[in-house]
Amino acid sequence: MEISYLGLDPLTKKRKEISKGGFKTQREAKAAARLGELEIQNGTFIKESDMPFEQFTQDWLKTYSHSGVKISSVRAREKEMKHFTSVWGPYPISRITKKMYEERILELNEKYSQNYMDGIHTCGRMIFRKALTQGMIKSIPTEDFKMPKKQQSVEELEKAEENIVFLEKEELAHFLKLAYTDGLEMDHLVFTVLSYTGLRIGELLALKWGDFNENQGNIRVTKTLYNSNNHFEKYQLLTPKTKGSVRTIKIDEMLINMLKKHWLKQNEIKLKKRLVYQDNEFIFARGDGHPQLRKVVETRLKRLLKKAEIVKNITPHSFRHTHTSLLIEAGVGIKEIQQRLGHTDINTTMNIYAHMTSNMEEKASQQFSKLMKDLLI
Repeated sequence: MEISYLGLDPLTKKRKEISKGGFKTQREAKAAARLGELEIQNGTFIKESDMPFEQFTQDWLKTYSHSGVKISSVRAREKEMKHFTSVWGPYPISRITKKMYEERILELNEKYSQNYMDGIHTCGRMIFRKALTQGMIKSIPTEDFKMPKKQQSVEELEKAEENIVFLEKEELAHFLKLAYTDGLEMDHLVFTVLSYTGLRIGELLALKWGDFNENQGNIRVTKTLYNSNNHFEKYQLLTPKTKGSVRTIKIDEMLINMLKKHWLKQNEIKLKKRLVYQDNEFIFARGDGHPQLRKVVETRLKRLLKKAEIVKNITPHSFRHTHTSLLIEAGVGIKEIQQRLGHTDINTTMNIYAHMTSNMEEKASQQFSKLMKDLLI
């Protein structure tokens, strides 16, 4: 075993030494010791840490959560991190090798989607990069590793297609009429705004009266509502999904008038409940002034879909796709659609556009066939 002298520890004032063992020959041991001494002389020596992987990741997550990221991002990283800590928890972080990392990723890749795997790999890279900058490890296990691309099965492709669900123009008209006649408090306004603006549900629930400009006829999107526990008081207002999500959306006269009527009605509620009303200027406020819960919107939507006898798997996000389909049908350009929906990446818009136009082409073909069949009879 070769021992190298590191000088005095600045804290304990004791001699610092490193030893290297497990070599096949004395020459190898001497070479390793000499390399260690050179690293010491050059100031590049790193004594790898024996800190357990789980302890380091918990410390890293605390630091990450105070770096200005959204709480939703922290929760996502915590979930991704557990895929590593569940198997490597007690291991010293310095003992995680490239082979161990690759095997773990390939194992997880058999279970999860490409998008989720990209998130797990990103989390892994962030953890080990931090460990390197803190001098805990000498090299990064994630370095040079390329995430394998999954070959989607027919079932997965079909499922991806099903994810873009929207209401046809006639279905939307029927649904909104029913929301007006049979809807509960704010139902008609909520679903009309969603379908006429393409807002995400979190963006809609975060809207305040200051975001609505009656004179200019627009709505300004600057925030989104985050409420993971669906508790009416435990919500947070976060910055939107992407930079492109901050946008101004033009709205028509009908929507302007609906919002004005809603403002008058809300003021009446404020007066009646002034002792308990928490006025934070939310447009879509509950009777107590707090923003409406996403869960309530989802439950109300299911109720109306059942009444309307619409069997499609429609969610609040489906109104965003519905709005997109109507824009395409109206001949609006891709760039304008991208800006209105707040897509930073044009590919996101293009993928939805391609799906919508394909659906419309199929519908046009069926309508043409029906027309010709009627003519030939």
